[in-house]
Amino acid sequence: MEFPKVDEIYKLLSEKLETWVESAITILPNIVVAFLIAIVFGVLAKIIGNVVGKLMRRTFESRQIAGLLTSIIKTIIIVAGIFIALDFVGLKGTVTSLLAGAGIVGLAIGFAFQDMTENFIAGVAMGIRKPFDIGDVIEAEGVFGNVKEINLRNTLVETFYGQLEVIPNKILFRNILTNYSYLGYRRIEIPVGISYADDIETAASVITNAMNDKDYVIKKDETAVYAESFGDSSINLLLWFWIRYPGDPGFMFVRHDAINTVKTVLEENDILIPFPIRTLDFNAKGGDKLNAMLAKSENSTSDSECKHNSNKQSSAAERSHQDGNGGKASTVQE
Repeated sequence: MEFPKVDEIYKLLSEKLETWVESAITILPNIVVAFLIAIVFGVLAKIIGNVVGKLMRRTFESRQIAGLLTSIIKTIIIVAGIFIALDFVGLKGTVTSLLAGAGIVGLAIGFAFQDMTENFIAGVAMGIRKPFDIGDVIEAEGVFGNVKEINLRNTLVETFYGQLEVIPNKILFRNILTNYSYLGYRRIEIPVGISYADDIETAASVITNAMNDKDYVIKKDETAVYAESFGDSSINLLLWFWIRYPGDPGFMFVRHDAINTVKTVLEENDILIPFPIRTLDFNAKGGDKLNAMLAKSENSTSDSECKHNSNKQSSAAERSHQDGNGGKASTVQE
């Protein structure tokens, strides 16, 4: 086996090293410029990040969302600087490979953590849209209470029963959400029934005037009582009025006081809130009532008794007459 000569190997290595050194010297200015570009983009990212961070903290209630958006912007600036620097050096293929690899990795992460990613994106979207803030009273998917904390993946709501509900952000983002604090007022509806003998307009007037005297009632010109339906025992009315919500006094106190006020004012004006009543009719057209049927039954019973007594008396008289005739006949025969 023959080995190559040492001088030939040395010559090949020397030529290769000379080529590398010449290439390095040639691209050295580009390398220096690339480093300067990366440094400039790093400083620029820090400056822009500080400015954007202050703006985000003023815009968003959640510091997590503000910090996340700031970090995303800083990362985009730094990555853009690195790609420009690599392209300036002449490593276009490296830039393309990095972009392709980042896309594949991002796609794989998206599929692996689909639920988490969906909640995360929903949290960012809600942070931008701001459908509710911390402290608002909201209702969604059977959860009703005050918002305590807004995270990137979920929202914490304290219910009025004293429980802390953790709601994934995608549920709040997809489904119907009611924000009771957004407008600052709320309408309360209270049903009440009055008897058929009372006047509807009189009842509506006294109830409306009594409710408008309350300090917690706002939009007093919209306070109204409407006839809703015919009930089994009453005319059903519906009281509407507006209050500040959330506010003081609270919803439960206001509703309690309103029901008490309606009952009191109806009693003062001699308007009856009837108990359930049942009227029994015994005719196909509803013309004969129970008392009339009882009276007819009593009259029929009396007539039957009278006829029965009369028949008994007639029978007794006939028997007496027959007995008398029989005795007389026997005397004649004798």
